[in-house]
Amino acid sequence: MEAIRLIRHCAKYVSDRPQAFKDYTSDDMNVAPEDRVWVRGWFPILFELSCIINRCKLDVRTRGLTVMFEIMKTYGHTYEKHWWQDLFRIVFRIFDNMKLPEQQTEKAEWMTTTCNHALYAICDVFTQYFEALNNVLLDEIFSQLYWCVQQDNEQLARSGTNCLENVVILNGEKFTLEIWDKTCNCMLDIFKTTIPHALLTWRPAGTESEPVLQGDVPDKQLDSLSQKSVELHVRSEDQQSISSVEKISLENRRPSQFSVGSGVYEETNKSRTPAKVQEQKLFAALLIKCVVQLELIQTIDNIVFFPATSKKEDAENLAAAQRDTVDAEVHIETQDQGMYHYLTSQQLFKLLDCLQESHRFAKAFNSSNEQRTALWKAGFKGKSKPNLLKQETSSLACVLRILFRMYTDNNRSDAWEEVQQRLLNVCSDAISYFLTLTSESHREAWTSLLLLFLTKVLKISDDRFKAHASRYYPLLCEIMQFDLIPELRAVLRKFYLRIGIVFKISHSSEQEHGAGKE
Repeated sequence: MEAIRLIRHCAKYVSDRPQAFKDYTSDDMNVAPEDRVWVRGWFPILFELSCIINRCKLDVRTRGLTVMFEIMKTYGHTYEKHWWQDLFRIVFRIFDNMKLPEQQTEKAEWMTTTCNHALYAICDVFTQYFEALNNVLLDEIFSQLYWCVQQDNEQLARSGTNCLENVVILNGEKFTLEIWDKTCNCMLDIFKTTIPHALLTWRPAGTESEPVLQGDVPDKQLDSLSQKSVELHVRSEDQQSISSVEKISLENRRPSQFSVGSGVYEETNKSRTPAKVQEQKLFAALLIKCVVQLELIQTIDNIVFFPATSKKEDAENLAAAQRDTVDAEVHIETQDQGMYHYLTSQQLFKLLDCLQESHRFAKAFNSSNEQRTALWKAGFKGKSKPNLLKQETSSLACVLRILFRMYTDNNRSDAWEEVQQRLLNVCSDAISYFLTLTSESHREAWTSLLLLFLTKVLKISDDRFKAHASRYYPLLCEIMQFDLIPELRAVLRKFYLRIGIVFKISHSSEQEHGAGKE
């Protein structure tokens, strides 16, 4: 600790006396005069701190990491671009698999603490010196964030998606079209590689061809147990350098259905066979993929619309339905603070494709009762039958918000035809799927989604409403057979009343009143 204190003091000395390092010596024959302060001053300081970080125990390396990034933030304005390149070659050694501890417990601790801390600090430095670093560092940051979600460590995976969100929200206004393309491709890559396909294909060893028995607990009861017990406290440890925007993002990030540390397995270590240990490693990795999918859906929503905006909109829609004023304009203060206006229509379509693929996978898993029961019996996700209900609903909600926003945006009129076609397909598929649900708790989870969909449809123009009402009318008639909440019934009533007026089946109360006066 004393050595770190002295190194910190050396940094101040180099900053105060840069001229002292520029004098020529025989060792500087191949070093340009303007680079001597880096080679003889800054580089040795930062390199020694990196050695401390890579070799010492947790409390020492944490202090070394803090001081290293403090030096960067304090004196980075004096650094040349090529100095930053040299510096981050050192910094990224923290994440080097070849240098990570070999023991699994030590490796997990390293990722949860040191890698996690370094990740947030790198993003802070990048944001502070964006103009100098975006050409130098952005590709490496995206690669590092992608690496973090592949490491089978839940905390690091969460931090990776959260840092991606923070980098984009804090710097997106300065992104070029090329940078936005890279950002969308990074999210696309993470989405594709973290869909837990094995959830649909896994079978217990030696029982590939045997039917899965349901046991003594009725399927609907298992659904109810599972879907009412999906709330989870989102972890927030080891985020020493989180900025205010990061805190907003974490506070408003929806809780995950899954957590690797939340009692996934019921068996004790003594009763585990090697095959069972391997199986549980697979389950742990699949759970982390489920977490990343949820986190990334929320990340896209927060980037496009700004953190907490969608949550406020849902609350406003519910309140409007209760007041029976759903056709009034809902104004959310943060709705224009997101990155929506900086993304092209093609980039938004790319994000929509990711969200829809995630939604389709969750739907397929939730519809496979046999597979979910097999996983539950094997100990996947503890005492209740697993589901991807939150992934199913949150991905579709984000799709609807983006499409309806584009649908009413005059600056995107060239994309309206594709947007309308996507909306008609997505919404009719969604209602058709809802009609097939047999679990009451599953239908309840769709309440806010249906409210969002109907509220958005009621606010479009009469011409557009005709196209949508014609497609959804028979499906929404079927919905009436379910026991819906009063707010949803109120919005449905508005929908049917507007059909009467738009298709000239009936007259509005204003028209009838005017005819009476004549």
